[in-house]
Amino acid sequence: MTRLAIPALADAPEASKPVLAAVEKQLGTVPNLYRLLSSSPAVLSGFAANGGALAKTLDLRTRERIALTVAEINGCDYCLSAHTYLAANLARLDGEEVALARQGRSGDAKADAVVRFAANVVRERGHVGTEDIRSVRDAGYSDAEIVEIVALVAENIFTNLINIVADTEIDFPVVRTAEAA
Repeated sequence: MTRLAIPALADAPEASKPVLAAVEKQLGTVPNLYRLLSSSPAVLSGFAANGGALAKTLDLRTRERIALTVAEINGCDYCLSAHTYLAANLARLDGEEVALARQGRSGDAKADAVVRFAANVVRERGHVGTEDIRSVRDAGYSDAEIVEIVALVAENIFTNLINIVADTEIDFPVVRTAEAA
């Protein structure tokens, strides 16, 4: 049972309903995370705007790898379940790549540099070394893309934290984390 109220769609604040309708149109459903955030129209609209902007960064496969890495490190079963589903069904990552992303790795050299960097950003709370920056640059990422990677890590940390605090009911096929920092 969740520790914070998750409003039914009909009971969400009026100011949240347009964002929830847009999510439902895009996904065909409204995941519990969005319903949870809808209790604060300001947080929901900010989250949706941030997510919309970050959806224009990097590629979907990379964004999902980062989400899997961050969820595993932070021990967020809700986000790990959601992003395992999205990685397989939208990003078309195979099971091996999903498993590697959960370990902060990838079989693709360029993606490996990103997820290793993302994992270090989470574990070191941003206090990464010069070599960490050099590794991601050497893999072909620009400084602007490094900023985007950090922004994606931060977005995922937010969803991890809110779902852990709320103990949000998982509405995806359940996947449990193996590691928690």
